[in-house]
Amino acid sequence: MGIETALEHVLTTPVYLYLWASLVLGSVAAVVYDLRTNQDLASLMNVVWTLTVLYSGPLGLAVYWFAGRQQIARDSLWRRGVRSTAHCYSGCGAGEVTGVVLAAGVLALATTQTIALTFTLAYTFGMALTVGPLVQDGVGFGEAVRDAFYSETPSITVMEVVAISVDVWLAGEAAITEPLFWSGLLFSLSIGYVAAYPVNVALVSRGVKEGMQNPAVA
Repeated sequence: MGIETALEHVLTTPVYLYLWASLVLGSVAAVVYDLRTNQDLASLMNVVWTLTVLYSGPLGLAVYWFAGRQQIARDSLWRRGVRSTAHCYSGCGAGEVTGVVLAAGVLALATTQTIALTFTLAYTFGMALTVGPLVQDGVGFGEAVRDAFYSETPSITVMEVVAISVDVWLAGEAAITEPLFWSGLLFSLSIGYVAAYPVNVALVSRGVKEGMQNPAVA
């Protein structure tokens, strides 16, 4: 059995899907509870962590526990990279889901058009999640866009090239009514996170990105 066949089997078998859905719901409940009762993070990071766990379930909860809680023993480059990737992931993920559902599920566009629209929306959503807070902090719109372009483009590009490629590979022929359409999309998002993590670590280490708020001193 090839890897594609094996993955498709897992991503379409009801018992696995129900189990994963249960784990996702439990993970989202856990992170929402923890954010409300045990944290004092900026509202943006609350959204970031909630979306990260919604996309990746217990895997997202694990990275939140590693890098997002006030109780981390100490901050580090690796934790800053995790937070930076999660920030990118939350916006790009929303754009990718919107793009795939709209292009492939609703409009039934060809694969090339679906890829183009999905990447465009993912890039736009990811940039907006950086530009918006900068403008709110008093940075001019033009400067905010330039800063976001410089700091976010490498991470967004790697994340989306990998995620979209995996989704097309696994579920490119699946209809919106088929389980593989949705499970393949969510699986691809998590792979995109993994691919973008070393990029974010490199950007943080070079001072291009700050690595988001240190929860230990929030």
